[in-house]
Amino acid sequence: MEISRHWKTIMDTVQDGLLIVDAHGNIQAANQAAERMTGYLVEELIGKSCRILNCTGCRIIGKGPGENWCGLFSRGVMRDKKCLITNKDRRSIHILKSATIIKDEGGEMIGAVETLTDVTDKVRQEQKLNDLRKTFHLDDGFYGILGKTEVMQSLLELIDNVASSEAPVIILGQSGTGKELAARAIHEAGPRREKPFVKVNCAALNENILESELFGHVKGAYTGADRTREGRFEVAHDGTIFLDEIGDLPLSIQVKLLRVLEEKKIEKVGDNRPISINVRIVTATNRDLEALIRKGLFREDLFFRINVFPLHCPPLSERIEDLPILAQHFILQNAVKTGKKILGLTPDALVKLSSYSWPGNIRELRNTIEYAFVLCTSGGIGVEHLPPKILEFRPHEKNSRKGFDPQTSEQREKLIRVLNQAGGNRSEAAGLLGVSRVTLWKRMQKYGINPGTDLG
Repeated sequence: MEISRHWKTIMDTVQDGLLIVDAHGNIQAANQAAERMTGYLVEELIGKSCRILNCTGCRIIGKGPGENWCGLFSRGVMRDKKCLITNKDRRSIHILKSATIIKDEGGEMIGAVETLTDVTDKVRQEQKLNDLRKTFHLDDGFYGILGKTEVMQSLLELIDNVASSEAPVIILGQSGTGKELAARAIHEAGPRREKPFVKVNCAALNENILESELFGHVKGAYTGADRTREGRFEVAHDGTIFLDEIGDLPLSIQVKLLRVLEEKKIEKVGDNRPISINVRIVTATNRDLEALIRKGLFREDLFFRINVFPLHCPPLSERIEDLPILAQHFILQNAVKTGKKILGLTPDALVKLSSYSWPGNIRELRNTIEYAFVLCTSGGIGVEHLPPKILEFRPHEKNSRKGFDPQTSEQREKLIRVLNQAGGNRSEAAGLLGVSRVTLWKRMQKYGINPGTDLG
């Protein structure tokens, strides 16, 4: 059986639209996907000029066949060009267009085959995301890092400064504070941005696998090594390698890592031939490396080698004023992903979130928003949509009345007077003070004001 006799069946099984045009741009064949995309029947397309689709990606010359007809015929190929076509109902369809010319046995150009991929839904989703960003005055921050507080602006300035250097950077901070984002920002803002960014989680693999993962191995190096494999350092050549959880690195690997950093050469497991590498090293940990050094669990010489420029990612509790921006960012992400029309947080929910201690930091906030999206169907996320752990949380009174200095005591009494003047209504009291409800709540926590006992 000759497959060429069944070309129409083959064309109709392809999910993308297919068009075959002659050297004058007249459509000679089309598949069913092209029918669905354009709204025209195959019979309506055949014999018509490809201009019928009004494709924005075409440069029509129209002065003869082949190269004199359009830019495609002069170039010979087109790859994934973003275009707009107009369907039969005069609606615009976003497509990715690829094309290549067809030649006969004598090498004469006789036409071209085009594939059209409908990306309208993807484009609409991106537009929706951009519209939501504009609505809520959001942006992607500094290479994905969001924050307007002073402590975050200071961190971003340091990242921007160190990105242009080659100095080893160690990123310190609690789990969930965004250390990987900071590492990526250093890479993206630096001269190696076009080269690989390779992450290794030093706590996720055992000692033997970790050595092979970092430095690679040759075939037969150990049981199961059936082929030679590149390590992460080789993959990251000319780019950046990010060693996360560096405090969990076994001592035996620490020795080898130190040698790599000093000599800029690696040796694969099972081989003694050195391979030169050129990488920028960024590390991160949530552990106290100096305490590990005292216990003999971390090499002091390696510590000094990687601790050239330390950065500290602050916990969420130290940048609580950034919580509304971060929460809205995660709401936006989930709204696009789930299709739910959830616009933001209610004031009471924002107050509740702002009074929580956030031991899991930004990661816990992201999970909290995902939890709320399961319970909330539309509108705003309320207190009733928050996880029980947050609802049951009671902030400890950091201070008692005893021991307050006179100025603090006076500020506390003033706040109580305003709250009483507003009848205990926090929104009204915040308005009288010219602050937000969140700020009011934080002051109540700071001064240990209990609405049930301190307000008359």
